[in-house]
Amino acid sequence: MMPSLRHLHLTREIVRLGSVSAVSRRLHLSQPAVTQAVANVERYFGTPLFMRESTGMKPTPAGQVCAHRIERATMQLREGLTELLRRSGRASASVDQLLSRLTNAQLNALTAFTRHGAFTRAAHASGIAEPTLHRAARTLERTLGVALFERTSYGVRATRDAEAFSRCVRLAFAEIGQAHAEIDGLRGTASGITVIGAMPLARSFLIPSAVIEFKRDHPQHEVSIIEGTYEHLVSALQSGEADFLIGALRDEAVAGDVKQEHLFYDPLSIALRSGHPLTARKRVRVADLAAYPWIMPRSGSPLRAHFESLFAAAGVPPPAQTVQCNSLIAARAFLLEGDYLMLSSTHQIHYDVRAGLLAALPHPGGVVTRSIGLTMRRNWQSTPAQSRLLDVLREVSSRDWRSHDAR
Repeated sequence: MMPSLRHLHLTREIVRLGSVSAVSRRLHLSQPAVTQAVANVERYFGTPLFMRESTGMKPTPAGQVCAHRIERATMQLREGLTELLRRSGRASASVDQLLSRLTNAQLNALTAFTRHGAFTRAAHASGIAEPTLHRAARTLERTLGVALFERTSYGVRATRDAEAFSRCVRLAFAEIGQAHAEIDGLRGTASGITVIGAMPLARSFLIPSAVIEFKRDHPQHEVSIIEGTYEHLVSALQSGEADFLIGALRDEAVAGDVKQEHLFYDPLSIALRSGHPLTARKRVRVADLAAYPWIMPRSGSPLRAHFESLFAAAGVPPPAQTVQCNSLIAARAFLLEGDYLMLSSTHQIHYDVRAGLLAALPHPGGVVTRSIGLTMRRNWQSTPAQSRLLDVLREVSSRDWRSHDAR
């Protein structure tokens, strides 16, 4: 289990002050207590964090990584707690004093509840007895002097302020996980995990190519791919449950804590089954397209805007028969089993076209593209392995899509 916040803090203080005795004097603790804290943290990371010298304690490279990540984790907790107190009218309370009283059990109880929405589900998922989880959550509430939970007609739920603070807690815990991965890399046992939030095009074509190439040199590094709506994936990114997203970029400004990086422009075409009546025509007009049923992109997505502009630009009423679908598997079934049409990335249906199952008609508007790229937290600091994975994604994007970049 992750070391206690107190032990992590003491480890960082030794890096800063240079000796157990200096930390002991400054924080009014016994030297054995400080020594035991460091031993617990070293046990967690599986390697010495300090070189014991006559003049004090000098951090090893692993110790430097550890101290840096602890500082970042503390910053996340401090910022989250400061905002929580401000919004609750307790801005004058001492953030540092409150931080020193927080425990892992209390913070884990909060994150488990906000993730699962109920104490019963949170206890089941975390393997902790419900009374124990409930007690830790309520103790946190009393410690902070802020209401974190409210009773509604649907039961107990976390307040909006508690949800925001919980995201900061998860980001803080993620920093300690990053420290573990970096230290493993220093020991030559590179492990760690990268969680990628993948939107449709990326998970069907780009990510598999990049991950296969990356894993040749980093076989021990785990890559996890999650999917969902854009809103769900951004929420996962902001809470540290995803490291970065890849897919269609948004034209509108994204949240202040998130940044976008363009990779390439993706051409759009009209997807339909092989043998569809439209495939026999030499020229297909927008009015011809409107006469058939369509698989319509999800409202609010960049592809939905392209779908609507396709008909609006031609002055043609949109199709009367549509099915809104965000599942590629379901959309593929509609295309193969009927006369449905779908506005799609040309690359996304590449394998089905090559297999003779689907066909792609040129977009009536000419070359129409959307921007594909990365979305990351502004203050995210990747591990060396994660940086390499990002570089491979950029290289694969540049190599395989250079001819489609409209810049």
